Amino acid sequence: MQQTETGSAGAATSTAEDRPILVTGATGRIGRAVVDLLSQAGVPVRALVRHAETATALPAGVEIVTGDLTVPDSLDAALHGAGPVLLVWTAPPETAAAVVDRLAARAQRVVYLSAPHRTPHPFFQQPNPMAALHAEIERLIAAAGLDSTIVRPGMFASNALLWWADAIRGDGMIRWPYGEAASAPVDDRDVAAIIAQTLRDDRHIGGDYVLTGPESLTQAEQVGIIADALGRRLTFEQLSPEQFRQATPPAARPAVDMLLAAWNAAVGSPAYLTPTVSELLRTPARTFHRWVTDHAASFTEPPTGPRE
Repeated sequence: MQQTETGSAGAATSTAEDRPILVTGATGRIGRAVVDLLSQAGVPVRALVRHAETATALPAGVEIVTGDLTVPDSLDAALHGAGPVLLVWTAPPETAAAVVDRLAARAQRVVYLSAPHRTPHPFFQQPNPMAALHAEIERLIAAAGLDSTIVRPGMFASNALLWWADAIRGDGMIRWPYGEAASAPVDDRDVAAIIAQTLRDDRHIGGDYVLTGPESLTQAEQVGIIADALGRRLTFEQLSPEQFRQATPPAARPAVDMLLAAWNAAVGSPAYLTPTVSELLRTPARTFHRWVTDHAASFTEPPTGPRE
């Protein structure tokens, strides 16, 4: 199992609790949830955003700083006096080495949001640029001697909104490839809770955590769960990979090709499962059905504007 536990899931023991925790990607789906959890716990939080106007909805008391991972010099103010850092990489790879150098010189330690590219399961073993980028940033962190914790969520439950909500708001026909490809969708809230815990507790230094949901579900089964939770009829229509590729905008095709390769490799194998969420949080990992039920309105209401 690709994970190492280096500390208890109990109370936080950070050695510099007066230093603010710096959260990059603070208005994204995981970064924002981490900011909320830390703020609710009374932990000083410094949120890094590219544009200050995108941070108006962050909790009161959160310190807002502007900076850009593509301009490493712009991070100096955010890192000054900071404690642990959540690194969510949202930039091209060219500046990764310079950013990690700055972290090594100024940060107390780093929690890196990565992916399970080392996991011995066909779904995660298909070569792709994102896996290569994560591997390179992890190499840079290790080479810099930076204390770190690596968090590796698998497929997010919230991807269901990105993939299928438009069709559900429409005719209820989900036209999608590889209906029998299985994954173990992990609830974003569980991922955020573990990241918040590892940021607050330096006993997680050296931890390498692969996070999955508690059950293996094919894509067709996930659509069935959504239909049950919403109380409406949905139909899954299988597309060929080429039909799916041609139906996507050209700019999205590299990401689509990456997904198609992973789904193709996953057909016929149950999803890779880990108990890490329940072990670290000491509560059962949320199921996909619970995530859908808790977000049912998002499948029927018009989407809000994009986050940073």
